Amino acid sequence: MTLHENAAHVLKEWAAPADLPEQDRLRLAFLDHLAGHPDGMWKACADGHITASALVVDPDGGRVLLTLHKKIRRWLQTGGHCEPDDASLPASALREATEESGITGLTLLSGGPVRLDRHLTPCAWHLDVQYAALAPAGATEAISEESLDLRWFPYARVPEVADESVVRLLEETLRRL
Repeated sequence: MTLHENAAHVLKEWAAPADLPEQDRLRLAFLDHLAGHPDGMWKACADGHITASALVVDPDGGRVLLTLHKKIRRWLQTGGHCEPDDASLPASALREATEESGITGLTLLSGGPVRLDRHLTPCAWHLDVQYAALAPAGATEAISEESLDLRWFPYARVPEVADESVVRLLEETLRRL
């Protein structure tokens, strides 16, 4: 199965929360994008592309790890572009989270994606499939070259530092924990 096929499968199988109808509309829009763009997984697709991200969570510590993105200069969850070697969309999200957090042993929260988000970036529209990654006990982060900073924030502080999309991702993650 190609990554394109896997992404379509993930999106077809994912059930958006019943109380969030806009999430199902995004799911259908992402599927339409993939159906119309054989290159819709890749950064080279100028009409936008599927990306994968993961909010790194330490449930025992009641905190999340955010990265101060080098280009966007905002506190965000880890994530970004899919790569040809990624076996699946969840694998892409986990790879990005591991690379950007420096934490080994992350595991994705079961149940598939937590939510979807569509946002404009300097390269194109990102059709972001968002997961949550659980940090192992005693995890130590290490800043990557893609970040200006990397920091743990208590759940309650996230609205003070991050944009609404990160806040919504945290809210949905907490509903599933």
